Amino acid sequence: MKGEKPAYFPKLDAVKKAAKIISEISEITPLSESIRLSKQFNCKVSLKREDLQRVRSYKIRGAFNKISSLSIEERAKGVICASAGNHAQGVAFACFHLKIKGTIYMPSVTPKQKVEQTNLFGGEWVEVVLEGDTFDDASQAARIFGEKTGKIFVHPFDDPKIIEGQATVGLELIEQTKAPIDYLFVCIGGGGLASGLISVFSELSPNTKIIGVEPKGAPSMKASIDSGKVVALDQIDKFIDGAAVKKVGDLTYPICSYYLDNMITVDEGKVCQTILDLYNRDAIVVEPAGALTIAALDEYKNEIKGKNVVCIIGGSNNDITRTAEIKERALLYGKLKHYFIIRFPQRPGALKEFVVDILGPTDDITHFEYSKKSSRENAPAVVGIELKNPEDLQSLINRMKTNNFYGDYINDKPDLFEYLV
Repeated sequence: MKGEKPAYFPKLDAVKKAAKIISEISEITPLSESIRLSKQFNCKVSLKREDLQRVRSYKIRGAFNKISSLSIEERAKGVICASAGNHAQGVAFACFHLKIKGTIYMPSVTPKQKVEQTNLFGGEWVEVVLEGDTFDDASQAARIFGEKTGKIFVHPFDDPKIIEGQATVGLELIEQTKAPIDYLFVCIGGGGLASGLISVFSELSPNTKIIGVEPKGAPSMKASIDSGKVVALDQIDKFIDGAAVKKVGDLTYPICSYYLDNMITVDEGKVCQTILDLYNRDAIVVEPAGALTIAALDEYKNEIKGKNVVCIIGGSNNDITRTAEIKERALLYGKLKHYFIIRFPQRPGALKEFVVDILGPTDDITHFEYSKKSSRENAPAVVGIELKNPEDLQSLINRMKTNNFYGDYINDKPDLFEYLV
C-alpha cells in the first residue's frame, strides 16, 4: 500500500443500492474460464465479459447510476459529459432510457464506430460534439459548455455515483465464483472501475490481490502513484483510447494508491497481439482497452501458477478500420516487421538482385517506396520487410551491408519512422 488512506471510500450498502438501480438496464455479464489462457499460464484464468454489456462496456453501470440519482430539477437542465467512447455510449443509453437531454463531447480522433454507436443509443435525446485531440481536451470543452448552460456534468470516473455503479462488477464477481479469487486484473484509465472493485473486494474478499493495468504510452495512474500525488502527463499515446487519460481522478487516485497491490503498464504492441490472439483463437472481439488485462498476464506468469485469476474485459467497441494498425503494431512489437532505408544502385536488375540474393526464403516485402533519381548513382527506397522469425533480422542486415544495399534501420528512430512510414 502507498499514500494516505483515502478520505472518500465507497460503502458496500451504496454499491448494493446501485446494483438494484442498474438492474433495470444492465446485464449480469458472464464469468467464463478461458481454457487456452488457463493452459498457457498453468492456472485458472476466467474472463469477466463486460464486453457483452448492452453498450459493450461496463461504463453503462456508472453512467446510469449517476444520471438516475439526479433530481427532477437537475434532469430538466440536461446532462453533459466527455468521453473517448464507452462512457459516451453509457450516458447516451441512460439519456434515452430516462428521457433526459444530453450533450456528449468526444475527442475528434474517436473511432467512427464509437461515434455512430453513441448516436444510435442516444437517438434524439443526445447531441454529439467532436472536440480536441484527447479525452482531456474534450473534457475541458465540455466543462466550459456545462458552466455556461447549467447542464449537469457526468464525469466518466471521478464521481461517487459513477464509482459505486462500476463497483457492481465486483458484486457480480463475488456471486459468480465458488473458489476465492487470488488475482484480479483490472484496466485503469481514470480509475473508476478499479476504485469500485477495491471497495467491494476489501470487504468481501480482502485476500484477493488487485493489479491495475495501464497502457505504457498513457501511465497516468502509475506516474501519480510513483510521485505520491495526482500528476498530469504532458503527452500520451492515444491508441488505447479507452484507457488513455492524461490525469486520473482526485477521488480515484487515493483509493488506488492506498489499496492496489501493484500498478503495471503494458506495451501497446503487446496489447495489439493480444487482440489478434483473442480474435483468432477465441473468437472474442475486444477493443484495445479490453485486452489490457490479458496482455498483463505474461508479467505475472510465475506468481499466478496454480491460482484462481480473473481478468476484466472492459469493452469491445472496436473499429474494424483499425485492424491494419493493430496488426502492424503487433508485428513491430514481436520484432517481425522491420523498416529500412535501402540504397538501390540505379542500374537494371538491382531490385531483382535484392529480392534473390538479399532476402531470405521466408522474408516478405510488405512496404516499398522508391523514386528514381537520374542524377545519382544510388537512390534510397523505404522498404518494409516481414520476417518469419525475429532471429532472421541480423543475417538480413549483414547481407544488405555485404552487398552495399544497406542505408539505415528506422524501427528504432521514432521521429524518422513516423515521417517516412
